Amino acid sequence: MPNIPLGLKPCVFLAPFGTTEIVPVYKTRCAKSFSAFYLVVGVTKLIYEASSSLTRPARYAPSVRICRLGSDCTCTIEGEMIFADQALARRLEGAEAFACAQFAEARKRLFPESTSAWMKCAGATVVFDGVDAPTTQTFGLGLYEELAPAALDEIERFFLDRGAEVMHEVCPFAGAATLDLLCARGYRPLEISSVLYRAVEPAAEAHPGNIRVRVIDPVEADLWSSISARGWASEHPEFEEFVREMGAVCAARQQSPCFLAEIDGTAGAAGALILHEGVALFGGAATVPELRRRGLQSALLHERMRYAAEHSCDLAMMVAEAGSNSQRNAERKGFRMAYTRLKWKLVGR
Repeated sequence: MPNIPLGLKPCVFLAPFGTTEIVPVYKTRCAKSFSAFYLVVGVTKLIYEASSSLTRPARYAPSVRICRLGSDCTCTIEGEMIFADQALARRLEGAEAFACAQFAEARKRLFPESTSAWMKCAGATVVFDGVDAPTTQTFGLGLYEELAPAALDEIERFFLDRGAEVMHEVCPFAGAATLDLLCARGYRPLEISSVLYRAVEPAAEAHPGNIRVRVIDPVEADLWSSISARGWASEHPEFEEFVREMGAVCAARQQSPCFLAEIDGTAGAAGALILHEGVALFGGAATVPELRRRGLQSALLHERMRYAAEHSCDLAMMVAEAGSNSQRNAERKGFRMAYTRLKWKLVGR
């Protein structure tokens, strides 16, 4: 059975063309004509017109984004709401864990003398990418497996043996038992972030003609990191040096295209996209101060959304500082809060 977009439930079951195989039928809607269609998932894999009583195929559809109006038409799924539950949290946290692990993998490939490393322990992804790197932490602690003291001992040794502080990004779906253990071991909350999500849907509107968004070539890593660093430095000056240094690493990560947005031929905004098991993590977007409020961020978001759709992603996510302008901007673009996440730091050791 093919993968079905998250949150979509069958609206009817039928046996197509007189066969005995019962397959689910999912409702979809054409963005151009606003006509209702039905997607039959199974050996037939066809879109049917609602008015035809599910007897006449409108067009063969390897993707639900093709309809009888042609390949230039974007059809989107009409499904039930995507609920913020543990299953969703595991997909979101898994994507960000993959992104951080890829930092360590790419750095090790580029700089063999690097001490970057990562491992899995008790379902969590444990990453060391440098003593002061913001990616040196864990993801998914207590979310995939119950956290035991022995597993926490092993994770702590991983960081302490490398001279790093011990920090964990902990999703609330990890449960009270995980938080209780962290408190008992001397951890204290350090940072609060908002994890946001939405369905992947290519933008219907086009960005202005003087704006161009493209995936960079590896040789443009320095340009990408320079634009990104200038954009971040105005709000997070502590990250400027790190962002400048990570350009080559970002370009070398797997399943992580880097994007540049240009206005009138001048590069003004940068962003990244990480693809993992159907989830597209939108990260690292920043615009240089002198080119803000010119539509670059919107164009960057639209192009990355289109890229995610073309690469079979059904779920988009962002992470932002709780209550920040970044969070508000994401919500304006249709992202919803999945949960608020705490970063915990081990103190007193």
